[in-house]
Amino acid sequence: MTVIKKLASSGKKPTTRKTATKQTSKSRATAGKAKRKPARKKQPKGAWRKRLFSIGWKLALVGIIAVGAVGYYLDQVVKERFEGNLFELPTVVYARVLNLSVGDRISIAQLRNELDVLSYRKVAQPRQPGEYSASSTKIELIRRPFEFADGPEPDRHVMLYFNDGALTRIQSLDKDGDLGFLRIEPKMLGMLEKQADEQRLFLRRDQFPEVMIDALLATEDRDFYQHDGVSPTAIARAFFANMRAGRTVQGGSTLTQQLAKNLFLTSDRTLWRKIREVYIALILDYRYSKDEILEAYLNEVYLGQSRGEAIHGFGLASRLYFGQPLQELRIDQLAMLVGMVKGPSYYNPIRHPERAKQRRDLVLRLMMDQGMLTGREFEMAASRNLDLQDKPQIASRQPAYFQQLKREISTKVGDKISGGKGIRIYTSLDPVSQDKLEKAIAKRLPQLEKTSGKGLEAAAVAVDRTTGEIRALVGGKRTGYSGFNRALNASRPIGSLVKPAVYLTALEQPQSYDLATTLNDNPVKLKGSKGNIWEPRNYDRKFRGDVPLYEALARSLNVPTVRLGMSLGISTVSKTLVELGVDANEIKPLPSMFLGSLSLTPYQVAQMFQTIANSGRQAELSTLRSVVTVDGDILYRSLPKSSQKVPEQAAWLTTYAMKKGVAEGTGRFLNSQFPHAALAGKTGTSNDTRDSWFVGVDGREVTTIWVGRDDNKSTKLTGSSGALRVYSDYLKARIPEQLVLPWPKEISMIGFSKTRQGALELDCGNQFELPVWDQDGSMKASCENQPKQWIKNLFNW
Repeated sequence: MTVIKKLASSGKKPTTRKTATKQTSKSRATAGKAKRKPARKKQPKGAWRKRLFSIGWKLALVGIIAVGAVGYYLDQVVKERFEGNLFELPTVVYARVLNLSVGDRISIAQLRNELDVLSYRKVAQPRQPGEYSASSTKIELIRRPFEFADGPEPDRHVMLYFNDGALTRIQSLDKDGDLGFLRIEPKMLGMLEKQADEQRLFLRRDQFPEVMIDALLATEDRDFYQHDGVSPTAIARAFFANMRAGRTVQGGSTLTQQLAKNLFLTSDRTLWRKIREVYIALILDYRYSKDEILEAYLNEVYLGQSRGEAIHGFGLASRLYFGQPLQELRIDQLAMLVGMVKGPSYYNPIRHPERAKQRRDLVLRLMMDQGMLTGREFEMAASRNLDLQDKPQIASRQPAYFQQLKREISTKVGDKISGGKGIRIYTSLDPVSQDKLEKAIAKRLPQLEKTSGKGLEAAAVAVDRTTGEIRALVGGKRTGYSGFNRALNASRPIGSLVKPAVYLTALEQPQSYDLATTLNDNPVKLKGSKGNIWEPRNYDRKFRGDVPLYEALARSLNVPTVRLGMSLGISTVSKTLVELGVDANEIKPLPSMFLGSLSLTPYQVAQMFQTIANSGRQAELSTLRSVVTVDGDILYRSLPKSSQKVPEQAAWLTTYAMKKGVAEGTGRFLNSQFPHAALAGKTGTSNDTRDSWFVGVDGREVTTIWVGRDDNKSTKLTGSSGALRVYSDYLKARIPEQLVLPWPKEISMIGFSKTRQGALELDCGNQFELPVWDQDGSMKASCENQPKQWIKNLFNW
């Protein structure tokens, strides 16, 4: 009791057995801990500083190693890119080179056509490359410098003299004396498509106009040649300018930083990306010269879009917006391009011309403020319009031509061409022929649709008469768009275009046939194997009785042609067609083949008539001339060659009859338009006037034109009323070259007179003369000694 009272008086709770046990355990545990944990010693003065220093230098070391590793990595990336393939360079395609020699048959008008297509500027006095002046007898021009397939040539200042449609003198104005030969640089056609979604035309540092570079530095980075890749001054200047404006109005990045971002980084606005940008800029400035960095920037800077592809570099932007080389742009045009650097989309001159003009004028004012322009020069430049080309594009597009070009590259060059290596491809395309043929189709088809109804289509192929090189190729009326290529892939019945092959087969047999041979134009019936009867008729439904062979072809008469073909034999005519370049699989061995029941593409027709018009010598049609690497190594070069496929005399006589077709037959409309060109030609019309064809031959080209519908419905057009009119429009713009054929051996001119029945009979004293292949010494040789004035007059009717 006493104990309990003492506890109560002390204020403690009485302890039960259970409670006492817990307390005892707790006390023991506490005591154990106290024994294990030694008493804390007093830290020496300054120990914490040593500990912090230890941690600090270790972290610094790790940081230095990390920065060094990142720096080494970025340095290797920069080095590999700059010293390897800095840019993915496209494969650039060029048209044919125009070679001029004294004595060439070329007029002032024809050469001016060439210069205009190449965007030469007509001025009063040429002072820089890309300019020319012209009078009635001479042209003065400064030919642009160009890297031809066999090496570079500088600009050339020359005077060209003309007389009677020929080049008579090439005078060098750089040096005293004359030149016997001059090359005019080819037109850039475009670039072969590749996987990359960007394009550029690489230029060396010394190819950029200095005034443009001065304007760029004045606008974007005035301390470029003083800073080390990063400009603290520019950053501070931009910071205060943005603070005053309350928004971002000025950037502090140098050109080197912009290049670092464009080449190696994304556009993400993060601190880490900015740090890497600065780091790479410092590496670039340390490793490479200012001019090397500037060259890379000038070729890399983004300056807009064209057909879904990003346009990089001033060189390609110049072609896109102005259609001219960068070196030939005026001050105001260069200032516009410089102004676009700040925002290619915002200052796009196509979509926002007013913004672009204001920005251009600001750049011009900065140039004036820094003494690059006088006040007068500024006013003159700022007063100009933007002067963009009508349809801004990198180069004129010829998708149909490029399709054939790619086929040939695949077969002749193979995988030697790969993306990114800056390969140059030189082709046979004649930019004047291509341009004028496209425009002739675009002009004439709407007029023809007034007769035939909407929905007409067209295709055309123009080839060099002797070499077979393709000068122009049009796959449809929408010439600038890819799609179904009718020139290569539309196989259509050729109608009367087959007839020259029939007559050529006959003329291969001089002992039996000549141009004066009488053919029968009276009704004929042919019975088929199944008992069906075929009665061919002439287009005008008339029969003429007896007609001479040349007249039957010139007037494209059906009945005499079928009779002649049957007498020659289907297999014999088929063999001739194959020799002329027609695939044997395309030939149906039936009498209807004599009137053109076989189907060919315009490309195949062009090959057939090239052989005929070249006196029987066939040259394979081609677009590809040479392929050259960026280092000047030649991967491929074409060697013009041809082979005799049919007798020269027979082909020559057939072409003569085709000349008669223009003079007095189905193509006589052309003779009224171009009487001195001595053209040859052949019309073709398929059944129900579904297809309208014409093949025209002048001294330069064999041109095949097809007009029809994709749905194969009637066009209501014959060869004369349809395709021939397109050809006429083409020649008006292209200016035809007189067709003069080399005189073959064993061909003599013989006099004939016409009988009452319409046939011809030998008459050596008659003024009506025809050429005859006197191979076997027949009686026609009796007129061999008659006067030969016909040689002079033969080709001038």
